[in-house]
Amino acid sequence: MDDILVGRVMTSEAITVHPDTFVEEAASLLLENDIGSLIVVDDDGRLEGILTTTDFVHIVAASKPKAKTTVERYMSTAVTTASAQDAITDVADVMIAEGIHHLPVIDDEGNVIGVVSTTDLTEYISGLKPQRTA
Repeated sequence: MDDILVGRVMTSEAITVHPDTFVEEAASLLLENDIGSLIVVDDDGRLEGILTTTDFVHIVAASKPKAKTTVERYMSTAVTTASAQDAITDVADVMIAEGIHHLPVIDDEGNVIGVVSTTDLTEYISGLKPQRTA
């Protein structure tokens, strides 16, 4: 599997938000799209951070009473990323070592082109997700 690259298994339709997106809107996007993370980008599509369902545990705990709060307050900014040319075995090793479930996939300029998750890897290995041809 060292020859299978991230670009073939990643989800290329990454759902993105901006740092000033309200967390209520972000939560709705996660639920509507049945996903576990939102990629936070600037106006040029460059990676700023990631907001995951795990982050919402902290948001809910800190919100007393509920307030209009933006994503920027809770997003992780030290984001581990992948390239579409990375081997999925390398990406899986990083995910295990860092205890993470979502890696934004970026191009050489830092623009988000997709996201690869543990679900993507599991579906590919189980044969449920066909290999993409690009």
